[in-house]
Amino acid sequence: MVEFVLISNENGDFSMTRLSVIIPVYNEINTVEEIIRRVEAENLASEILIIDDGSTDGTREKLKSLNQGEHLRVIFHDRNQGKGAAVRTGINQAKGEVILIQDADLEYDPRDYPALIQPIEEGIADVVYGSRFLGGPRRTAMFWHMVANKLLTFMTNILYNTILSDMETGYKVFKQEIVRNMKLRANKFDFEPEFTAKILKQKVRVYEVPISFNPRDYDEGKKIGIFDAFQAVWALLKYRFVD
Repeated sequence: MVEFVLISNENGDFSMTRLSVIIPVYNEINTVEEIIRRVEAENLASEILIIDDGSTDGTREKLKSLNQGEHLRVIFHDRNQGKGAAVRTGINQAKGEVILIQDADLEYDPRDYPALIQPIEEGIADVVYGSRFLGGPRRTAMFWHMVANKLLTFMTNILYNTILSDMETGYKVFKQEIVRNMKLRANKFDFEPEFTAKILKQKVRVYEVPISFNPRDYDEGKKIGIFDAFQAVWALLKYRFVD
């Protein structure tokens, strides 16, 4: 069933708008089918784009067995390039007027979609971030990751004169027109600071809403590490002064 998001224009009128959900995937054989089921259960996505980024654990074979069509499409990278590259492929292929990024590891819950979409529906935001630090329910784990996230967000706020609470969140929702002419280059986890830097420099309306969060440990398959934090610092500094 294809659903549509109601988007308010400047006059307060509403129009039917397609929602594209982008799911970057790399070696998520244990969770990929479940995340697709959870996204479909919300009945909000007019299309689900799955980008397999060179998986080697059987995920590709599982994705090839899915029934594809206008509602569900799978795109395969020949080799692993990184989350940013997979997201950029999804953005380039998305047909919806609103795009939502969904990780495949079950850390983020699609039941938060209505809250994430609401500020855009109401015409008060162009971009929405789902914040893990605004009081939503969450698993108590990964203390040092929380510290790193808050330090990177603090650095973002200083450099770009904003008050974000969670720059590194995986839940980012935005109007397609926001990225239409944006030159995104990040291939790996530095996508988050690059995207954030460039939307803040555009002076678009950014909104945050609380989300639930169920972080997994490294023995459960978590991939982001300390090197990615240094890449994020470099990206925040670089894009503050260059396009």
